[in-house]
Amino acid sequence: MKRMPPMFRNETRQPDSHNSLFVRQLNRVYLWFTLGVFVFVLVLALAEKLGMSREWIGLIFLLTTVGVYAGIGILSRTTDPVEYYVAGRRVPAIYNGMAVGSDWMSAASFLGLAGTLYLTGYNGLAFIMGWTGGFCLVALFLAPYLRKFGQFTIPDFLGERYGGNLPRFLGVAAAILCSFTYVVAQIYGVGLITSRLMGVAFELGIFLGLGGILVCSFLGGMRAVTWTQVAQYIVIIVAYLLPVVWLSVKQTGIPLPQIVYGVQLEKVTAQEISLTNDPDEQAVRQIFQDQANHLHDMLADPVRALAVERAKAEAKVALLRASKAPQTEQIAAEKWLARLPRDPEVAVREWQQRLHELQAKQKPLNGMPPQAQQYSGDPNGTPEEQAEFDVSRRNFLALLFCLMVGTAALPHVLTRYYTTPNVRQARESVTWSLFFIVLLYFTAPALAVLVKFEVFNVLVGTSFDALPAWIAAWNKVDPSLLSITDVNMDGILQLNEMSIGGDIIVLATAEIAGLPYVISGLVAAGGLAAALSTADGLLLTIANALSHDLYYKMIDPNASTARRVTISKMLLLVVALAAAYVAAQKPADILFLVSAAFSFAASAFFPALTLGIFWKRTTGIAASLGMVSGLGLTFYYMVTTQPWLRDVFGVTRPVELWWGIQPISAGVFGVPLGFAVMILVSLVTPPPPPRVQELVEYVRYPRSWGR
Repeated sequence: MKRMPPMFRNETRQPDSHNSLFVRQLNRVYLWFTLGVFVFVLVLALAEKLGMSREWIGLIFLLTTVGVYAGIGILSRTTDPVEYYVAGRRVPAIYNGMAVGSDWMSAASFLGLAGTLYLTGYNGLAFIMGWTGGFCLVALFLAPYLRKFGQFTIPDFLGERYGGNLPRFLGVAAAILCSFTYVVAQIYGVGLITSRLMGVAFELGIFLGLGGILVCSFLGGMRAVTWTQVAQYIVIIVAYLLPVVWLSVKQTGIPLPQIVYGVQLEKVTAQEISLTNDPDEQAVRQIFQDQANHLHDMLADPVRALAVERAKAEAKVALLRASKAPQTEQIAAEKWLARLPRDPEVAVREWQQRLHELQAKQKPLNGMPPQAQQYSGDPNGTPEEQAEFDVSRRNFLALLFCLMVGTAALPHVLTRYYTTPNVRQARESVTWSLFFIVLLYFTAPALAVLVKFEVFNVLVGTSFDALPAWIAAWNKVDPSLLSITDVNMDGILQLNEMSIGGDIIVLATAEIAGLPYVISGLVAAGGLAAALSTADGLLLTIANALSHDLYYKMIDPNASTARRVTISKMLLLVVALAAAYVAAQKPADILFLVSAAFSFAASAFFPALTLGIFWKRTTGIAASLGMVSGLGLTFYYMVTTQPWLRDVFGVTRPVELWWGIQPISAGVFGVPLGFAVMILVSLVTPPPPPRVQELVEYVRYPRSWGR
């Protein structure tokens, strides 16, 4: 029989530290931690009842949770490279599954998923189906085989499998691109939550939350991140489930929202029909349509329109000053003048964005599709409605594909499966990951429906004077997330007079439902845990790619272990500060940033990983060209079609969508191109060395090898 390749001869051996005593100790520690979470919430609930202010409750939640995570990070500090990079390869399957679940439940999953389902209806199910299906691909095609290769990082695998520094370097670049895009979204979420809990400016909230991220990952690397993420998962799932269960009991009397929300969906559907035909709602929509028509006329001649607007504003300021009007009126007029665009180019950009908003608000239900409708348009309607239906369905399937394939290729997720003791536990941990993730994903559709029921039946129709205080509080955090305007001046809130961002639906759930503020603090703590846990893993992925793959493997192979770990920590700090700076600019919404990372990961890594495992004929030059072409096409499509990226790169030509596919799904073009290039180039280039082919054969067919 063939002999096992040298690099794998120790891979099947169980580490001494991984034994039943170790697992029992972990069970005991995290059981006490879970009980502590419930006791902590009960104590704060009692304190709130006795008169503790909301500011103090928010501050205590923030400081306590971040302090606990920091404490775990300090206790887990290490300079051992195996511990720092892969947690000593001794994480049991169930705890690795919890860590993956925490790593996976990013700010997008915790904050954005239910918000997307609220705003887009069942069209948003593409996220749940894609992300969940991606873990099936991980279990079947990647996790066990990557674990058997036994490397530290994904670029490390590419370097060993394809040989030479070029595939490794491209892997480093792609890992940095997708991970940095992803981590910006997490830090944005950290700033959002921290500013709401403490009442500080958004930018300051980002850097306060950054301290918690760095303490966890800076000192102990993957070991500290792993045990912190297990604790964070417990906080995340308790924070997500508790308010939804409470809301379900309030509305239906049954504490199983995942099962009974269909009843509320029927009521929401009936209310949607009522709001669509309501005369007051129709009057508000007509006002927005008139504003959109006026703005459309201004865009026809922006130079003249801007001059007219400036003359009006200056005349009003002069008139108020001359008549000695109240100071508040003069200040409001001066602000109006100051907010006018400085030149026609800026005016066109601002007016086009405003026109897009008005076009949505002139539609029924504030531009939202009916909650139970999966696709826009009507397959049996007018030609325009049929075309809209086809484009909507096409985008649903494209997004589903990108999220599924991107999930199976994200470096910070795949690296987690290097931490298990053996291949069997790597496969088992994928199963546990799916279980822990489904607990949240199965609840998100229920949360969206229950919150929409509350908005339709409690907020809409309420006097502006009687609106709850949380609306003003969230408007202060960021007006783009929540704002209201009495357009028809009747003093009553209509649905189309409220603009709400998907990123705050979960955070505001408890307040929308009128629950005690301590539950709001718990939800915010859960969102913070979700953002921190994913940010930790992403920052570590970037720092390790630079220190291990770029510095140690390509620049200084003789570097000592202490030097490698030190450099990783320094790079982690630099990357974290850079990501915080970008997040402070509020580049785009959380869900787009995260989805862009999936398209980048899918087009760069999925073809190279799957062909590298399942086709031993794949060559290094083919993998390199495939990664460059797939990622290049994906990036090009995003730059030419996504508004924020178009502004960054100065793209001015009209947007041209290919087959109507939105930029969020750009990977649907890059992945097939990557596969095609790798297969074709591999067929016309010399095969890999026998040693590499033997490694692939061993990983795929272990039974053909001797022990």
